[in-house]
Amino acid sequence: MVRLSMSAEVHQFLSATIKPGDSVIDATLGNGHDTLFLAEHVGEEGHVFGFDIQAGAVNNSLKQLVTHQLDHRATLMMKSHVYMADLIPEQFHGHIKCVMFNLGYLPGSDKSVITLPESTLSALNIALNLLAEDGIISILAYSGHPGGADECSAVKAWASQLPRDGYRASVIDLLSSHRSPPEWILISRTQML
Repeated sequence: MVRLSMSAEVHQFLSATIKPGDSVIDATLGNGHDTLFLAEHVGEEGHVFGFDIQAGAVNNSLKQLVTHQLDHRATLMMKSHVYMADLIPEQFHGHIKCVMFNLGYLPGSDKSVITLPESTLSALNIALNLLAEDGIISILAYSGHPGGADECSAVKAWASQLPRDGYRASVIDLLSSHRSPPEWILISRTQML
């Protein structure tokens, strides 16, 4: 049996949720793998909003989209994810189907530039307000780099405090040969009774 990569497992799960016409967010562009996945799934009527503070991440993501002729489906911004609500047009607020976070550092780049608990938690709270009623937040949190374990713990603590009448939070163990595999935290917004 062939084991999927951690990102591939997340993509496989989310592919059943994201439909053509959906509006979605890649909150941490990285090398553009999540951005490309999202652009493929939202179709011609949907849209991807992408954020990263590093020019390399924005450029890498744009290259992925251009290579696959999907750049017209996305708006990429070299801004922190804490500005999502300010930069995404208001008509999308409350209608975002999925927000993906892939925490840590940009692979192949300066490993000292990392996501930080304070800004990540702020962005997660903003993402909650942008979600559609059946929206999902997917977070891959890596603990194997300096600062990663603290951020992962902070995200799990944040998720555990979400109101149970509006959200379901899960931590999914991704079996891996890595010494410090990421933890997958999945937040589903549920309809309140």
